[in-house]
Amino acid sequence: MSLKNSPYKPISCSFHDGLESIAVLRKVVKIIFMDEAGNRQEITSQIVDFKNHDGAEFMVLRDGQIIRLDKIISVDGKSLSDENNPFC
Repeated sequence: MSLKNSPYKPISCSFHDGLESIAVLRKVVKIIFMDEAGNRQEITSQIVDFKNHDGAEFMVLRDGQIIRLDKIISVDGKSLSDENNPFC
């Protein structure tokens, strides 16, 4: 679960709360994110869990894929960059 290319930047509390709500509702959503190589990826999946590892937060998808939260561009049409509160 390590990302070699950059230090983790915490996401806003409100965006994190939104991700947790999606997970609780077991909603299948479109997720756009940057992969470890810096390439934009787009998938449709269900968030099933959250993990912390080496000071970074990750979401676990139904298929087992793990995405670092600060590499998310948008989930269910909601953009991480739209959030006003950058730190918890």
